[in-house]
Amino acid sequence: MGASDFILGGTASVAATLFTNPIEVIKTRIQLQGELSARGTYVEPYKGVFGAFIAVGRNEGLTGLQKGLVPALYFQFIINSFRLGLYNMALEKKWMHNKNGDISFPLGLFWGAFGGCVGTYFSSPFFLIKTQLQSQAAKSIAVGYQHEHTGTFQALHQIYTQNGVTGLWRGSSAAIPRAALGSGAQIATFGKTKAALRDNGWVTQPTLNSFCAGGIAGSIMSLAITPPDVITTRLYNQGVDDTGKGIYYKGWLDCVVKIVRSEGLYGLYKGFWPNYLRIAPHSTLVLLFFDKLLSIRNQYLN
Repeated sequence: MGASDFILGGTASVAATLFTNPIEVIKTRIQLQGELSARGTYVEPYKGVFGAFIAVGRNEGLTGLQKGLVPALYFQFIINSFRLGLYNMALEKKWMHNKNGDISFPLGLFWGAFGGCVGTYFSSPFFLIKTQLQSQAAKSIAVGYQHEHTGTFQALHQIYTQNGVTGLWRGSSAAIPRAALGSGAQIATFGKTKAALRDNGWVTQPTLNSFCAGGIAGSIMSLAITPPDVITTRLYNQGVDDTGKGIYYKGWLDCVVKIVRSEGLYGLYKGFWPNYLRIAPHSTLVLLFFDKLLSIRNQYLN
């Protein structure tokens, strides 16, 4: 039963990613736009979310909106297998309940963050490749460092050959706190909100309850995750020198300092709206699909 929770968590996220990957491409491009440049000093090929969709469609076609889909699916399956699997295991074993039997927000925050960190560490190579493939663009709208990858496994092989195993986990130091903040906020909010909506009689229909709770959780998550998400995107996408060290940033702290100095605090919130538009529906769909899959599983076992 525990193993199936992990598989169902990964499956739910794969289904959601098929719908939300295009907005992830847009988010990545906007986060890289004007990298380490002051506002107003650079060309903006991506003017807002809607303008970015038009720019990609005109220059790369509809397939451009699904760049990085394959590593995104691997990444989402791995991270959510751990994240949702550990969450549901903790929920069923009452590890996140207080003495009164109610779901504890701090405990939910802990288990959400723990699962997110574990999942992020093991899925980090696919997040790396996803970011680099999503940033690849037609010359007229290219932003950030442009990697010459031809596919997911070619990229994994190339990075491993040039920089070894450590090269595949480059940037994970920023991705783990990103996951802790985002996953903790999402999972804790989801469980608490579901219970509040149901217990107060506001939304009691199971599917609608999960949908509403997932939407609220996604909104909270997007507020928490945008700055570390920008940092992660920059660290994963930067090029490396002959020794495997980043050519722009030494690490997450150096990245924060350089962004704030050159782009201001605004730089840490680049891509907020596409991030919100991706996370809110993605969170809603993942948690909704996960709840439905658990329900089907439980009906079958009973």
